[in-house]
Amino acid sequence: MPTSDTLRQLALAFPETSEQPHFDKTSFRVGKKIFATLNVKFNRATLKLSGKDQDLFCLYDPTVMYPVPNKWGKQGWTQIDLGKVPDEMLKDALRAAYCEVAPRRLAKLAERDGL
Repeated sequence: MPTSDTLRQLALAFPETSEQPHFDKTSFRVGKKIFATLNVKFNRATLKLSGKDQDLFCLYDPTVMYPVPNKWGKQGWTQIDLGKVPDEMLKDALRAAYCEVAPRRLAKLAERDGL
C-alpha cells in the first residue's frame, strides 16, 4: 500500500506540479488549481475527479475510495484511504485528477508519457 511519500512522489511527477500548504493539509497543484490534497494525520488523500471517474473508481470498494460526504463530493472530490488503496489504482486516480484540472497540453503530456 502506498505511503504519503509515495503520493507526494507520484503527484510531483506530473508536468508543472507544485506542492503548497492548504489549511492543515498539503495540496498538489497545476497552475493555481488543486488536483490532490494529502492529510498525513489520517493517511488520506482527496482528489478532484470528473463525475464519471469518481463513479468508476468508487466502484472498487467504498471503504477505499468514496466521494467527500457533502457538496464537494458532488463536484468530484473523492477521498482515498492510503492504507487500503492498491499502488496502481492510486497512480491511475492521480493521473485522472491531474488531467481533470490541468491545461489540455499538460494533460496530453501526462497521458502520453504514462505518468
